[in-house]
Amino acid sequence: MSQVELRKPAPDFELKDYRGEAVRLSDFEGRKAVLIVLNRGLS
Repeated sequence: MSQVELRKPAPDFELKDYRGEAVRLSDFEGRKAVLIVLNRGLS
């Protein structure tokens, strides 16, 4: 995973939501969004 630069726009990415549907960061363009990352452990 590449490192994110401070004060730069976040790169667009796609993840699956809890229903298995694709969601892209760009889907929220122009809106305020919060990204919460949960780490399941360092294995």
